[in-house]
Amino acid sequence: MEHISKGARVTLVPAIADRMFHAGFVATGLALDLASFALDANGKLVDEPYMTFFNQPVTPCGGVRVLAGTGAGGQTGVQGFSFDLARLPAIVERVVVTASIDGAGVMSQLQSGYLSLYADAGEFARFAFTGADFASERALMVGEIYRRNGQWRFMASGQGFDGGLDVLVRHFGGVVDDAPAPAKSGVDLEKRLQQKAPQLVSLVKSATVSLQKVGLQTHRARVCLVLDISGSMGALYKRGLVQQFAERILALGCKFDDDGEIDVFLFGRNVHHLAPMGLNNWTGYVQHIIDRHPLEGDTRYGAALEAVRRFYFPDGAGGERRSPQRADLPVYVMFVTDGGTSDQGMAERQVRWSSNEAIFWQFMGIGKGRKSKSRKLASFADSDFPFLESLDELPGRLVDNANYFSVASPDEYSDAELYDLLMAEYPDWLRAARGAGLLAE
Repeated sequence: MEHISKGARVTLVPAIADRMFHAGFVATGLALDLASFALDANGKLVDEPYMTFFNQPVTPCGGVRVLAGTGAGGQTGVQGFSFDLARLPAIVERVVVTASIDGAGVMSQLQSGYLSLYADAGEFARFAFTGADFASERALMVGEIYRRNGQWRFMASGQGFDGGLDVLVRHFGGVVDDAPAPAKSGVDLEKRLQQKAPQLVSLVKSATVSLQKVGLQTHRARVCLVLDISGSMGALYKRGLVQQFAERILALGCKFDDDGEIDVFLFGRNVHHLAPMGLNNWTGYVQHIIDRHPLEGDTRYGAALEAVRRFYFPDGAGGERRSPQRADLPVYVMFVTDGGTSDQGMAERQVRWSSNEAIFWQFMGIGKGRKSKSRKLASFADSDFPFLESLDELPGRLVDNANYFSVASPDEYSDAELYDLLMAEYPDWLRAARGAGLLAE
């Protein structure tokens, strides 16, 4: 095992050469929060979801995830991260591990601390420090994993900042919302809608009516929008139809979770997990994300489904789940595409495996096809989406966790009709999910 002095470099160690290892952090004397930042060649955060911390426990690629519990040699009280560096996209050049003070205090009050690198074979490097190494700092860059000549290496740092986590975020090019956190109440949501998004008020009212019809007016859930960015979607983005549709889903999200945000994923050849769409950034949101992530060739449902599952249920890492996983809140996923997929087998497995999780997939195809089972259009033999329809009827699931309908255009239905469609099978799934032990009562 190597003991690393402050500022020293570890050239290359076997565990990092193998690209799979853990970084465990122990500190006494202060309560510290850990975060990691995946950075590009300019030292800037690759994308908001590549900041990993307690509230965002895994990167979209699965390359970095929060570690809690027991470290090397049975050490308890460890915080840290697990790394699978082969999963990180090529744009990531560095991953920096940081620590910041939770509450009052400065780093000179630390009694002792260390960052431990270890793999299945045990600990292979340790960087130790004490409060004597610091003064008035409230945040630290503890160490970083970086690429050099095609290999991953580690560098201990110990660089301090007088500010807290917000200063670290800004240092790495992230955005900090300085506004106070909104209160969690329906009255407060109405006020914020009037102040920041009055154009969405009518949408929220329409969503409310549909939810009342099915007895879900006080229901709470997380809402996720998954958008196809294959080349054939170009005209829909250009005409603003995807933005309009996203606003309708945001309104549903406001009713299900009054933080006023929905999670957003894009998929084509690759999958991109974006900063949430919310009341602070909804105007022009879709154009902004398309400018940042241009349309791609290929369409891969399975990869997108896996990424969503990894985000909401990181313990399963998007893999096979054979028994029910209980959750406090369900996840409602609006999945939008205008074409078929090149990974049908993976998509089927993801839907089947996720039936053991509190996640409901609402698939919407843009094109021809049966509009929905509830509209009794079984006479339509021609369909652009036979595979999506098959996911709706997929055998071998714990519960029926998916629904499908198609539209000729995202704006084909009125707001009221759309929200009714979105609630066609979700209430039944909720009852089945509770009965199967997927949701807390």
